Amino acid sequence: MSDISRYYDKQAKLLIFIKIKCVVDMNDNIDEMDKNNYDFKEHWNTAYQKSPITNLGWYEENPAPSLELIESCNLPKEAFIFNAGAGATTLIAGLLAKGYKNIIVNDIAVAAIEELKSNLPSSVNAAVQFVVDDLTNPSDLLKVKNVDLWHDRAVLHFFTQEKQQRAYFDLLKGALKPKGFVILAEFNLEGAKKCSGLDVFNYNEEMLQERLGTDFVLLKSFNYTYTQPSGNTREYVYTLFQKKL
Repeated sequence: MSDISRYYDKQAKLLIFIKIKCVVDMNDNIDEMDKNNYDFKEHWNTAYQKSPITNLGWYEENPAPSLELIESCNLPKEAFIFNAGAGATTLIAGLLAKGYKNIIVNDIAVAAIEELKSNLPSSVNAAVQFVVDDLTNPSDLLKVKNVDLWHDRAVLHFFTQEKQQRAYFDLLKGALKPKGFVILAEFNLEGAKKCSGLDVFNYNEEMLQERLGTDFVLLKSFNYTYTQPSGNTREYVYTLFQKKL
């Protein structure tokens, strides 16, 4: 092959490489745009509207791990408890049964909140407030302050983008009072990579500690195998942190 032929052969290969890279970059940009434009509110409203809550993969008949961690904090019954992304959780009924009477329940989906309300006796309305808002783009939630305990089971791991995670932890840190507690229960590193058709971001205790920063101390951590209503299992890491003074 002559030098001229070799030159044109290299140029052709380079052009092919550039075209391939442009297509890959374009697809990555489209994926990122899809994530940015995805309607999570509609997604979760649909999830709660189309299936009975007892069929949902995250439904817990008995939220024992969360209740045990909350009880270990030795909070007064008037303590301000915030449940992030609660859905139609049975945890609220469990807390009320134990005498807690200052609870805020949050979710992005109105359908989830309405389902939860329908499963609570009307007499507890004074003890529970409901806030429909986005944890990663909050408005009303910015007013929530002096929280004694922040509880999150299976919510944070749906925030796969850096900006979502940063917004979530900024909100948490701004809402929690000094010496307040944080319970984060998310899919662990051996856990599922998707849930409800969405990608998830898996965690271990070190990653959660890094996100919270040096103002928080890890008190407890354990892995937990949750059995879904379908009989399938999901691997979680449960963590309990406390904010320093």
